[in-house]
Amino acid sequence: MVAEGRQRIDKWLFFARVVKSRSLAAKLAVAGRVRINGDKAGQASDSVKPGDVLTITLERRILVYKVLQQGSRRGPAEEARTLYEDLSPPPAPKGEAPPDALPPLREAGSGRPTKKERRETDRLRNGEE
Repeated sequence: MVAEGRQRIDKWLFFARVVKSRSLAAKLAVAGRVRINGDKAGQASDSVKPGDVLTITLERRILVYKVLQQGSRRGPAEEARTLYEDLSPPPAPKGEAPPDALPPLREAGSGRPTKKERRETDRLRNGEE
């Protein structure tokens, strides 16, 4: 039996609208993509309580939520937002690479030629210049 004031992690993720279904929430927990206070959640039955910090790894982002209360149902998004406090780092602006990322490098002459390079070679072949 679950202790008073605690809730299964799969139910809480579903009620907080982190994932679309409870089975997806269970798969997320079993895959080790959910951490409760820094420890991996090994099972969907692991419990959370108010005050716990969850680190959730999704495809292209990392969510950090502090549990404020238990969920009772999967309600509208406004209701779901009352279950947690979002501590996630702000996402990088679109089109901007992270500051530590290296620019893509390609050696001259390797790979597919650019349109400009193709036009130059066509001009040379046709005797123009």
